[in-house]
Amino acid sequence: MKNLYKVAILGAITASFAGEAIAKTTWNVSLWGKRRAFTEHVEKLSELVSEKTGGDFQLNISYGGLSKNKENLDGISIGAFEMAQFCAGYHRDKNPSITVLELPFLGVSSLEEERKISMAVYNHPAVKKDLSRWNATLLMPSPLPQYNIVGVGAAPKTLADYEGLTVRATGGIGKAMSAVKAVPTSMSASEVRQALDGGVVKAVAFAPHAHMSFGTVESGKWWTSNLNPGTVNCPVVANTDALASLSDTNRDALLGSIDEALDHYIFTYNGKTMDAWGPKLAEKGIETITYTDSELATFKKAVAGPAAAEWISDNTKKGLPAQELYDLVTGMVGK
Repeated sequence: MKNLYKVAILGAITASFAGEAIAKTTWNVSLWGKRRAFTEHVEKLSELVSEKTGGDFQLNISYGGLSKNKENLDGISIGAFEMAQFCAGYHRDKNPSITVLELPFLGVSSLEEERKISMAVYNHPAVKKDLSRWNATLLMPSPLPQYNIVGVGAAPKTLADYEGLTVRATGGIGKAMSAVKAVPTSMSASEVRQALDGGVVKAVAFAPHAHMSFGTVESGKWWTSNLNPGTVNCPVVANTDALASLSDTNRDALLGSIDEALDHYIFTYNGKTMDAWGPKLAEKGIETITYTDSELATFKKAVAGPAAAEWISDNTKKGLPAQELYDLVTGMVGK
């Protein structure tokens, strides 16, 4: 009888532990590359969510193990994982509304401003509807500074020198490169070092963290210090059904941690990442190319207006309130 009692107690304890295990919620998160400044907000979000729920809600972050970066939005749409990061320029036709944030020469001057404007765009009803086609809910941006170019071979010391230069550049930065007769090429960040070393491209447009993370500074001979043609917009999204299925406690823990995660991201990027950038360039002996104000003004005039007009025209035809979205962004710059 005692043995039967012990078995019953052990069974109850086992069932209790199994119930606890089942009750815990784990989300798979698809990133790429390796942990770096670009992913620190997701890492911080994971830490905060676990803390706030006592470990009952966990974000299982994978760097390339769940999907290719250009397929993360597709994975979100079918529920292959619950959260992912992607860049708008990877598939402009799938997320046209947020590509307004990638237009060249918008004049955004800081990560804080990039964050504020991105969140305003993400909360626009037309943008929410656009991303809902992929069962995706926009959670937060990955604010990036203005891109500049690291390259090999002859340095483009004037804008005329860009003619024929093959440059890895996506989104609006690619448009800017086309305007000075360079040859923009789109490829994933993980392919860039091999392409640069193999001569497929002669230059790469990245934010500073990516130049360091993906090794262009290991091969590069020159960089542009002040071209500043724009940046890319890379949101973190959740599968909408997965978000809706969370308990109120877990959903509050997730959504209530976004501001703190972004604060951490910006603090880290402005500090550790940018503190390392200058010394890395000096260590590698990379030549600095700085353009005159008149050259930059000419470049902006040739690129910014036509690119914006084309974007507004194309996306109005797609049924988006394109002029409204453009005015939202430009109306917040410098405010």
